[in-house]
Amino acid sequence: MGVVVSMEEGKRGQASIAALVGLTRADMGRVNELILSKAGSDVEMIPEVANHLISSGGKRLRPMLTLAAAQMFGYSGDSHVKLAASVEFMHTATLLHDDVVDESGMRRGKKTARTIWGNQASVLVGDFLLGQAFRMMVEVGSLDCLDILSAAATVIAEGEVMQLGVAGNLETTEDEYLSVIKAKTAALFSAAAEVGPVIAAASKNDRAALRSYGTNLGLAFQLIDDALDYGGSAKDLGKNVGDDFREGKVTLPVILSYRRGSEKEREFWRRAIEQDQNGDEELEQACGLIAKYDAIADTVARARHFGGIARDGLAPMEASAHKSALLEVIDFCVNRVN
Repeated sequence: MGVVVSMEEGKRGQASIAALVGLTRADMGRVNELILSKAGSDVEMIPEVANHLISSGGKRLRPMLTLAAAQMFGYSGDSHVKLAASVEFMHTATLLHDDVVDESGMRRGKKTARTIWGNQASVLVGDFLLGQAFRMMVEVGSLDCLDILSAAATVIAEGEVMQLGVAGNLETTEDEYLSVIKAKTAALFSAAAEVGPVIAAASKNDRAALRSYGTNLGLAFQLIDDALDYGGSAKDLGKNVGDDFREGKVTLPVILSYRRGSEKEREFWRRAIEQDQNGDEELEQACGLIAKYDAIADTVARARHFGGIARDGLAPMEASAHKSALLEVIDFCVNRVN
């Protein structure tokens, strides 16, 4: 199983993750082999459900961050491969659980596991993958890495519950929303980046730098996803455009448009989000309001802000191919909306 990254990314005339892919290619081959091995089970449905999502595409950005961050500090063992596979299993488990919570029908252009095997199977296979992730962390034998990744798992779960709390709530503030995505999305980016220098026995300052880089990259990544839902393509987003709207999610473009709109416009948002009047005509109207109040541009501006903080996190690092590749990942993430 090869690295699941389309090299078409580098043909846009913009930043790409081609450099990161090149630096981690050999190790990602080992990660992919480990993923396939650990997704196996004598219980037939487990590998069927797991491989449905594992093989469906995706950039594998998070495990590549783990590998590159370890390589950056001269690591030469194989523990980074197990940690990268653990990170990807945590991410995959989260997607399986998310699709159940969000009642999603499509992901990466394919039917979600829940629509094929049901909600129960999706949740339980997600739990199996989390269990396998923690087994691999234990095999690595680093209490620091185990602490970082287990803490991230806890924070991600908290973020999921926080998202339930704000679901359909148009009075959600920007700060409240940022707290949700910091937990739900940025926590795994942060952990993925930090365990690299940890396993390489880098300094506390280096660990902090990569942690900051990962956190802020994750925030930028999610904010651009929010923008793409109202102005991107299914290829860029990994799901259908408008899914957030149809699922009644209150993301930053909606928050900004709702607060800036007239009372009549806010009434439209209440019907769409709170009363599930969210068909194609309503999606077109929502996109119009979001454009009217510059909510996409302002969401992208927030993403660029966090991208700048991620860049600052790496500033003290010595110049290297790995540093350049990680910096280019920031540009790639925030430029996806163009």
